[in-house]
Amino acid sequence: MYNEEADLANSVRRLHWHLAHTFPYPFRITIADNASTDRTLSIAQTLASEFPEVRVVHLDEKGRGRALRAVWLDSPAPVLAYMDVDLSTDLAALLPLVAPLISGHSDLAIGTRLAPASRVLRGPKRELISRGYNLLLRGTLVARFSDAQCGFKAIRRDVAQHLVPLVEDGGWFFDTELLVLAERAGLRIHEVPVDWVDDPDSRVDIVATALADLRGIIRLVGAFAVGRLPLGQLRTQFGRGPLEPLAPGVAAGLTRQLLRFAAVGAVSTLAYLVLYVAFRGTVGAQGANLLALLLTAIANTAANRRLTFGVRGRRAAGRHQAQGLLVFALGLVLTSGSLGVLHTLAPAPERGLELIVLVMANLAATVLRFLLLRLWVFRSTNREPQALDTRPA
Repeated sequence: MYNEEADLANSVRRLHWHLAHTFPYPFRITIADNASTDRTLSIAQTLASEFPEVRVVHLDEKGRGRALRAVWLDSPAPVLAYMDVDLSTDLAALLPLVAPLISGHSDLAIGTRLAPASRVLRGPKRELISRGYNLLLRGTLVARFSDAQCGFKAIRRDVAQHLVPLVEDGGWFFDTELLVLAERAGLRIHEVPVDWVDDPDSRVDIVATALADLRGIIRLVGAFAVGRLPLGQLRTQFGRGPLEPLAPGVAAGLTRQLLRFAAVGAVSTLAYLVLYVAFRGTVGAQGANLLALLLTAIANTAANRRLTFGVRGRRAAGRHQAQGLLVFALGLVLTSGSLGVLHTLAPAPERGLELIVLVMANLAATVLRFLLLRLWVFRSTNREPQALDTRPA
């Protein structure tokens, strides 16, 4: 926590009462003071002297991931969990969260605000960002979990000892990185629908957090592309069996295409943002989005045709551009739809929030674009030559 002197005492007393009277397992409450500058640390120390089950850890540097890493790796408890200090998540979900870990059925557990059974009270801006982020993770990292950033998670200690040291991020992306690595290692993630109420006094800087998350996603995509993470070793350690590798030629070709497509996409996204900002003042948000997308789509298709999929010459170039424009139309629907939803929920959104929504929508459109280019537009370039069958009919 950071500067939570207003909520800390009441939240810890409420949590302690819940655990002492309704929770069937022994427990310890750890208060991780994340470089607070107000009275948070002194209040935490008072609570530790009041309740024998409460301990305090102070960190000189901010960062949720940094705090979780320090506390979790130092704890002897067989199951480790964390929750936001404002207790936005109903504590009735705590036992369903940790029970599958205690029984050995699951390796990690997360509260989800995006399940149909969840009951959530929060503003439209946070709802849009949360669902957009979930869509982005599914498109870029093929994530199957539904809610990466809900502050209500648990993990078995033996899993944490192997997994947490591999997580590089020390801030808000820590949760996402942990869950993505767990999925890739074949670990079982249990999801619990929760009742959740937004804290209007949240200290989270949405713009800074979103940009840090985008950097984290790009870093993970690159790490997976070059095989930098020991996922096969993790699967073996946890008894999940080896990864099923692609054939060497297929794996190398796909990796090469992904890296080149990512490079072209990075340049295209930067060009798109520059063009969008340049056109925004004269033709409005939707017009700027249309023009920026159209210009970058034509250049993107030409660059991917030559660099990513190795198509030379003018043969079928017109058809490829036409198909590329159809793919562009899908991207336009996705990005314009995101803008439309944003302006419906917040008629005068901040320019920074507008750009974040557009970047997320564009990244999702980029994933769709790669799949369509590879499997449809330039499909013939990915086929292996077939041997001639000379057998008589």
